[in-house]
Amino acid sequence: MKISFHGAARTVTGSKHLIELPDRRKVLLDCGLFQGMGKDTDRLNRQFGFDPASVDVLLLSHAHIDHCGLIPRLVKEGFRGKIWCTPATRALAEVLLQDSAKIQEDEIRYVNKRRKTQGLPLLKPLYTIEEASACSVLFEVAAYDNWVEVLPGILVQFTDTGHIIGSAAVHLRYKEVGGERQLTFSGDVGRYGDAILRSPATFSQADVLIVESTYGNSLHPLHVTTPDLLLKHIEETCLQRKGKLVIAAFSVGRTQELLYFLNQLELENRLPAVPVYLDSPLSVQATEIVKSFPSNFNKVIQDVMRSDADPFGFPQLKYVRTVEQSKQLNFENGPMVIIAASGMADAGRVKHHVSNAVENSRNRILFTGYCEPRSLGGRLLSGQKEVSIYGVMHEVHASVEQIRSMSAHGDYDDLCQWLSCQQPDRVRALFLVHGNYEVQLDFKSRLLNKGFPSVSVPDMHDTVELL
Repeated sequence: MKISFHGAARTVTGSKHLIELPDRRKVLLDCGLFQGMGKDTDRLNRQFGFDPASVDVLLLSHAHIDHCGLIPRLVKEGFRGKIWCTPATRALAEVLLQDSAKIQEDEIRYVNKRRKTQGLPLLKPLYTIEEASACSVLFEVAAYDNWVEVLPGILVQFTDTGHIIGSAAVHLRYKEVGGERQLTFSGDVGRYGDAILRSPATFSQADVLIVESTYGNSLHPLHVTTPDLLLKHIEETCLQRKGKLVIAAFSVGRTQELLYFLNQLELENRLPAVPVYLDSPLSVQATEIVKSFPSNFNKVIQDVMRSDADPFGFPQLKYVRTVEQSKQLNFENGPMVIIAASGMADAGRVKHHVSNAVENSRNRILFTGYCEPRSLGGRLLSGQKEVSIYGVMHEVHASVEQIRSMSAHGDYDDLCQWLSCQQPDRVRALFLVHGNYEVQLDFKSRLLNKGFPSVSVPDMHDTVELL
């Protein structure tokens, strides 16, 4: 068997791992978009490093764009197999891919205006809305914990990882000389005791492991609850400085957590009387999809729903659906909270809100999770005094903060707990993906100390043959 790593290799985004089985059939684990990689982003997203037409089946861990966002381009370049995932992942992926295509079409239109004036050749988007829509016929679903045959003699099982609704670890069983083997791909592992989702599930013994490592050298803070942190930022920005609190949040997962925590503050009569705008049609769609899979929620939120039918809604919440309504917020001077995507502020409506708010010292830009260092969010969090947004330089006078307790990725304790169901000496090889290299080296040392005999950190496009 050969494994080649074509994304999320010594970096966090662009998850793509190609498995070539002993009989030469090829299985692709995820097909994600690179995000926040600066000028390299477009180039990375246009070069797979393998022939899409040669892939027999795609197994999708979850619907975040850095795991599913290049599916339409994969199909455009020749992939004709099935895409297997959980039901919630299929529902989310369909709307997220449509939104991704729209963003790309809009951004390429903006870029081409500038290129035309410079006499440069015009560019095409990675894929169009029509091409994203065409992928839906390829999706097949499997419920958690069921083994399904995705190719003759090839079995797959999805187990819950508690990262977002529908997220799963992918377990692939195949035959080679000596008997049946299991390869397990973690996807993204969530946190134990999540506010909304169930904790990650245990899984059967694997021979080969591919494991994410985003927070492989960190522990998430536990001493302050997230609702209290949110309240602090609202009070400091909206009540004390009379400014705007712009919260960058991914449409799936993070936005629903924010709404849940704000609703919790409202139920406790602690939420200040300031308007909260959810400025993301995609987030509204995603929230409705999340609510349609209550069986994925943990027992705590299921108990809450017995007395509060909508745990993601409260009186101050206002949905912003049109572009005109979004633009109007730029002219509103009163204190307010604006929640918008994307989480790294590299695309979507939040980028416009950051552009509008960043030069005013009354305002605050708040990030709720990981940001690639080269993304707009990463540059702001690094303390840069000037940032370029849409080609215009802005002085940074707004305060820039981050709530790390909201990360949907498990820290090293969570990852080690997820791996605790495995006998380390039975794992032939363990590969770390989806993390920055220095973090991965720290996590590698931790796993070696726990008895895993072979831990590797593959680089981009590396191929490993397991004998």
